[in-house]
Amino acid sequence: MNLTDLPYALAASVTVRVPELPGPVRGVFDPKPGAPDPLKNLVDKLLGLLAWAGTAAGTAGVLITGVMMAVSMKRGESSEHMSRLGMVLGGCILVSAAGPLADFFL
Repeated sequence: MNLTDLPYALAASVTVRVPELPGPVRGVFDPKPGAPDPLKNLVDKLLGLLAWAGTAAGTAGVLITGVMMAVSMKRGESSEHMSRLGMVLGGCILVSAAGPLADFFL
């Protein structure tokens, strides 16, 4: 054995004792995965209402933007309604894609 083999020889002779982990303790709360059924039903109802409200708000936004465009054209005013319409349509896309995006990432 030469000096270069010494660290390997020392490492091979070392024994490490790992303490044994305790088993499950009685009386400790062990939650089951997933939410209880009544909570799931309430969350599903809330998400359904929010999705409906988002769709209704998007539809109202498109209608209001269209009315404002028609009124300003009638008056002969030029306004930047296309940027407003783009923001409304972007919001509609975000609301409609929220569910599939959450499913993808979760």
